[in-house]
Amino acid sequence: IYSNKKELHQFRQLVVNVVMATDICDKELGSLRKARWAAAFSEDDNNKDSKHNSSSSNSPSISINSRNKTHEGEEDMNRKATIVLEHLIQASDVAHTMQHWHVYRTWNERLFQEMYEAYRAGRADTDPSLNWYDSEIGFFDFYIIPLAKKLDSCGVFGLSSHEYLNYATSNREEWVRRGKGIISEYLSSFQRQQRRNSNSSMRCLSVSSQHSPRKDPDKDDHCFA
Repeated sequence: IYSNKKELHQFRQLVVNVVMATDICDKELGSLRKARWAAAFSEDDNNKDSKHNSSSSNSPSISINSRNKTHEGEEDMNRKATIVLEHLIQASDVAHTMQHWHVYRTWNERLFQEMYEAYRAGRADTDPSLNWYDSEIGFFDFYIIPLAKKLDSCGVFGLSSHEYLNYATSNREEWVRRGKGIISEYLSSFQRQQRRNSNSSMRCLSVSSQHSPRKDPDKDDHCFA
């Protein structure tokens, strides 16, 4: 992974950046990440424009020290690799949203059930069923689809890059059509599971009471000094 202290420091910083990238609620970190993406990939457009202008111009070209040029190339590559890795870990964190509808729905329901259970148990203040429909649409519009577009534009997944964007937009459209009804199904499923858990608990208590040891009436519990 590394062969000297400099590479160790770079690797550690990369791991820190990637882990922190999963904190999507921190607006300051999000703004910094967007700025790094813009800085890394806007350079491509600037380089294309500069090459086009230099080739079409009759003015003599300016020689650049090859060593500095190589160093700048490595810095540019490292900067792009770091920001792409940050976005990859973000995508893996919400990968279900960029896969087939049935995959998305399965994991969406599991998250809902977990949060609804927390609400019912008093560990959360807000009933997630009240805003789940609208929040999912906003999540697609302001996070998932922009993220998928970035991964598509940088081509990190090759020919498959556009596939994830297509799944994200398709799932968003399907949720708009069916989301409200699906939330009702989530609630019904939760209630059924609660009843099954309650019945299972009652059966366990019944079996336990039947097999518990009975007290011998001929013996008493007095302690003798």
